[in-house]
Amino acid sequence: MKWRIASVAFLLGSLSTGLTWLSVQPLLIRLMEAVRRLAPPGSTEAAALGRVKGLLPLALGLSLVVLTVLAYVVLDLMVGRPLRSTEAVVEQFGRLELDPHLVPTQGGPLLSRIQRALQRMAEALSAEQSLTRSQMESLREANARLARAQTELVSSERLATVGRLAAGVAHEVGNPLSGILGYVALAKMKANTPELKDFLERIDHEVQRIDHIIRGLLDLGRPGTAALAPVELGKVVETCVGLVRAAPELSGVEVELGLEPGLLARADPGPLSQIVINLLLNAAQAMGGQGSVRVRTLREGAEAWVVVEDSGPGIPADVMPRLFEPFFTTKGREGTGLGLAVSLRLAQVMGGRLLAENAPGGGARFTVSLPAS
Repeated sequence: MKWRIASVAFLLGSLSTGLTWLSVQPLLIRLMEAVRRLAPPGSTEAAALGRVKGLLPLALGLSLVVLTVLAYVVLDLMVGRPLRSTEAVVEQFGRLELDPHLVPTQGGPLLSRIQRALQRMAEALSAEQSLTRSQMESLREANARLARAQTELVSSERLATVGRLAAGVAHEVGNPLSGILGYVALAKMKANTPELKDFLERIDHEVQRIDHIIRGLLDLGRPGTAALAPVELGKVVETCVGLVRAAPELSGVEVELGLEPGLLARADPGPLSQIVINLLLNAAQAMGGQGSVRVRTLREGAEAWVVVEDSGPGIPADVMPRLFEPFFTTKGREGTGLGLAVSLRLAQVMGGRLLAENAPGGGARFTVSLPAS
């Protein structure tokens, strides 16, 4: 842009200088002829006339330079700068990053009209961008809600399938297990060698583990009804914390309470206690028995929440989608993979939800959401 303006300015300076020379040339020729006729050779006037003739090219060159610089300054102020500003605004339009306040407002009538049009386009573009951002945010929120609903629906369907299976199998498997445990207890009483006692202890441990799985299946297969009544969440949480404080998993865990007094929810105290105890034990196991767990109760709109947060490593991204799947566990042989599945089922039976996420400050956060009373 600047080189173009300089070229135009040089052209204008050359034209102006040429026109000026053509205008004054006849007068200068007549003047110098008159001086030459009147001044004898060798006189002072003749010498001055010679110097004037020598200075004419320098004067013309200086005039060309001055006129070119003047033309450049005028063109740059009147045309160059407004055009550069307008060009920058157009580039911002192309990147969809235009700030309406940056549109130039100087220039001639044509540029002024162009700039006013750009100003209107900038305002319209800004409004459209705001609307688009709002719609994108709404779409993201709707997509997140849809993903959560889909996850809950898939989990509910899986739990219902496992529940139907449990209803047909659990009792049939439970009865033989009770018999096996009884015979193992009798065999341990009559064992006369340490090796035999060790074998019987291992059998008893594994059968107890199977019995625990069967009880979890029975919990999943419970009918979808509950005796709902107003329950004070703070008292239920305090009772659950008192029950699990003596557990080995919580021996090195500090439990902090942040309970809202008098907060009521429509729930069944038994299943709710089972959920809270399971979440406390899971938090302690996730931290390896060392750390802190914070339990809060609060009201959010028409819901009453019980929030359990730990200071552990949090939930890995690959584990999160399968967290509530029956029989999915990260504890190896120490876990059955039914604790969270049963807790989710119990929360849904009471008309609530069980949500899992990673806390912003680190650690896992589980939220039991129930209808407020």
